[in-house]
Amino acid sequence: QALEDQYSPSRWSPRLDRDTIIEAHLTVTAAGTQRARASAQTALHIPYGNGDGERLDIYFPPDPSGTFPVLVYIHGGYWQCLSKEESGFAAPPLVSQGVAVVAVGYDIAPRGHMDAMVLQVRRSLAFLVEQYPRMRGVYLCGHSAGAHLAAMVLSTDWTEYGVVPDIKGVVLVSGVYDLEPILHTYVNEVLNMSGEVAQRNSPIQCVTPAPPAAAACKVLVAVAQHDSPEFRRQSQEYGQALRAAGWSVSMLDLAGVDHFDIIEKLSEESYVLTQV
Repeated sequence: QALEDQYSPSRWSPRLDRDTIIEAHLTVTAAGTQRARASAQTALHIPYGNGDGERLDIYFPPDPSGTFPVLVYIHGGYWQCLSKEESGFAAPPLVSQGVAVVAVGYDIAPRGHMDAMVLQVRRSLAFLVEQYPRMRGVYLCGHSAGAHLAAMVLSTDWTEYGVVPDIKGVVLVSGVYDLEPILHTYVNEVLNMSGEVAQRNSPIQCVTPAPPAAAACKVLVAVAQHDSPEFRRQSQEYGQALRAAGWSVSMLDLAGVDHFDIIEKLSEESYVLTQV
């Protein structure tokens, strides 16, 4: 029961009760995505594979004729809800600064399982690099379960993919980096992970030594004041593990936000995380 509480982010927000907050999060992110689609030049539902969920949305900067950096956003939803349809809300402030934003879709549970989701996110990056050579640096941003998937990208052996994305930065927001506790909660009822699957897909279990070029890749591990103690512990420990392996890591503990508005506010230009 204690783990159930710790891994139920909606119980920890002082803003709204647990049923209202998830509904509000869906509403805010979906509306933000609609605004982004209306205001930017987009390429929507681009297939990066054959699976139903293997689609990308791209929000281009106003002048995409030269080279430009790209922020790849990986949504949360505990690997079993949300989609790229609610994942474009962060685009407007970044697009206005000349950054392309890509929202990645992947097959959520129960259709998708953990090994497949990790593979899909890796493949989506390989696809982007091959198809859009004008993207001159990749920045990953993942929220919650999406931060877990983004963190798994850091341990990718790219030789299997035939390309090496130039990953300049990774922003991990309120993530889960050790899946073992999830096995003992309601979250795993849909995911149906075994201990073995949880272990091989736990970023903290597969931290690789920072590659030689990793000086160029910065990792930001962000957590909300009103995340649960377990979420906060996981962020702290994963950040320390990366640092110990030679990665360039900074930690950001954001005051006055919870598990949901820590990411929703990326639609605001003045928000500290948008600025970073």
